[in-house]
Amino acid sequence: MSHLQVFDEADGGAPLLDTSDGETIARELATIDVQFERWPTRDVNDPAAILEIYAPEIDRLKAKGGYESVDVISLAPDHPDRATLRGKFLSEHTHGEDEVRFFVEGEGLFTLHEGGRVFNMLCTRGDLISVPAGMKHWFDMGPSPRFTAIRLFVNPDGWVARFTGDTIADRFPRHEPVTA
Repeated sequence: MSHLQVFDEADGGAPLLDTSDGETIARELATIDVQFERWPTRDVNDPAAILEIYAPEIDRLKAKGGYESVDVISLAPDHPDRATLRGKFLSEHTHGEDEVRFFVEGEGLFTLHEGGRVFNMLCTRGDLISVPAGMKHWFDMGPSPRFTAIRLFVNPDGWVARFTGDTIADRFPRHEPVTA
């Protein structure tokens, strides 16, 4: 189940907010211009079928955000490069375009750093998150990643992490999977 914790960036102590309520999550993330939605889930694992089944939702996002490219990415716990892939985005970074993900299955932890607060957003099956271009964040897929996600891009070649050099990500909880 999706879950949001909000912390003060200075101390990382007890969460200021701790919720799994979708409406509360969407409202809180909207305060920092992050889009969060829950979509109906469908049991499908073929990438082409995923894109076909979710075409109406994808088309709506493309029209709204100017996204021109879409793909499906999957990662399983037995992937030989899982540790390297996990480490790739564990440090705070930004992107030159929005980071839009819909979790068809599995989960991942987006941590957003904005306005003196840190937002730990556990995205699970059925969650859509859109992190605006330029927002400081990091992503943790956990030590045994398991997810399938739809990704939307304005230009996938331009989707590059720009690391901030801040070590803030080391002070906040990492992802420990809750789904099998």
